[in-house]
Amino acid sequence: MMAWWTRMRERYEALVEEYGWAAIATYAVLFVGTLIGFYAAMRAGYSVEGTAGSAGTIGAAYFATKMTQPLRIAATLGLTPVMVRVIRFVRPTRAPQAP
Repeated sequence: MMAWWTRMRERYEALVEEYGWAAIATYAVLFVGTLIGFYAAMRAGYSVEGTAGSAGTIGAAYFATKMTQPLRIAATLGLTPVMVRVIRFVRPTRAPQAP
């Protein structure tokens, strides 16, 4: 299990090095979306048992979000190159203009 996590971390670091802000933004959007999704589900009536349930809704949503971290990293690894291609297609880089 630890070797898998180490490989994922190395791939994520390489992705951040290659794509920079786009990789970080993709991860942040996934994190915030997951947190809001868990919070909304818990406010809508999903009952959480155990320690996370006694921490309050935000605390439980944060705990549930942290438990999905390996899935979010995997999603970041897959989505970042796609999102960069879409952004480059929609907003092509402009050639520098001569003065």
